[in-house]
Amino acid sequence: MVTGRQDRFRRGGAAAPARLFCALAAAALLGACNPTAGPGVPGAPELRLSAPLGKVEVGQLSEGDQIGSGATRIALIVPLSMASGPSQVGASLLNAAKLAYADSGANDVTILVKDDHSTAAGAAQATQSAINEGAEIVIGPVFASGVKEAARVAQSAGKPIIAFSTDSSVAGKGVYLLSFLVEGYVERIVDFAAQRGKKSIAALVPDNDYGTVALAQFQQSAANHGMRVLTIERYKPGAAQPSVQRIAQAAEQIDALFIPEQAEAMAGVSQELQAAHIDTKRIQVLGTGLWNDARVLKLPALQGAWFVAPENAGFNSLAQRYRAKFNSDPARIATLAYDAVSLAIALSRSQGSQRYSENVLLNPSGFNGADGVFRFKADGMNERGLSVLEISGGAAKVLSPAPRTFTGNGA
Repeated sequence: MVTGRQDRFRRGGAAAPARLFCALAAAALLGACNPTAGPGVPGAPELRLSAPLGKVEVGQLSEGDQIGSGATRIALIVPLSMASGPSQVGASLLNAAKLAYADSGANDVTILVKDDHSTAAGAAQATQSAINEGAEIVIGPVFASGVKEAARVAQSAGKPIIAFSTDSSVAGKGVYLLSFLVEGYVERIVDFAAQRGKKSIAALVPDNDYGTVALAQFQQSAANHGMRVLTIERYKPGAAQPSVQRIAQAAEQIDALFIPEQAEAMAGVSQELQAAHIDTKRIQVLGTGLWNDARVLKLPALQGAWFVAPENAGFNSLAQRYRAKFNSDPARIATLAYDAVSLAIALSRSQGSQRYSENVLLNPSGFNGADGVFRFKADGMNERGLSVLEISGGAAKVLSPAPRTFTGNGA
């Protein structure tokens, strides 16, 4: 068995012999969450991924660029450019892939870097080009439309994809999403609330795509965990007052309130909760990973609220090394590229000709990356180990640490 730098996704112990671990796992498993503000927070809607991130090394790449020169070929499809110019998100993902390659000590793989130009047509063309050059697995793209087109090309060639979209509708057989999915956040927070004795819950849900996905999972999770959903109120952006007032009328009948809203909108929602005299000390307020943001943590009405997020120690460790190498800050989703490339390299060494087969990628013991333990499901979705945090004094403290291993088969 390969050891040390050569094994960034090391096999687990006897309890889970098929689990693979990357070297950043040690850092990821030691720290508590350290929430930070800004774009690129895991779980944010896809449109936010192109928002400015500060200084990021972009560099110039041509279609023929690659990382390494080994026999196993891995495609990396990222948005290195867009209509307005270079893409900082794409550059951040590429730089993280470079770090993963360097950390692995790899000399037996080639990473074929392809720019999808932030378009669906570009993703299809980039995927076809990589497959023509011998790619055995495709990592990326980021945007849902691109994943859909890349999957069409890859599936016709019998090649799997590990993509970064947060839109679960593009997942499927052979199309695996490594991203932070709304569904995972919602299931974790509802499960935890039920464990803590919450029995009657209301939902205050924005009338947008994120809210629609979150609501569907909320209803399913609440039913699965035996919680009574008393009322569901949807509202247009910036117009939560009528919905909050209706929830206030039923406040005596609920002990929890679920609000899957983005960080920038929570100040207004928080004010409406106060104006309606909803007692957020008695009624447990619940949120998703979008609240992993300093703007939310300081809101008075949300002190004591619970939300779900990945533990950030692994990202912080990666970001420190990233800054040292590239003199810039990585996007928060840089860990996705790091983990996907690290996993692809590790499997190329340990699994022989079956390295990217469905059976290997769907190992129920999962893998452990910079953001903790994760595993792929047969429908292309993923399950992640996530922490439950409580907002207190303008900061977040861990109430329930992210699990280190999985139970069950992940079906």
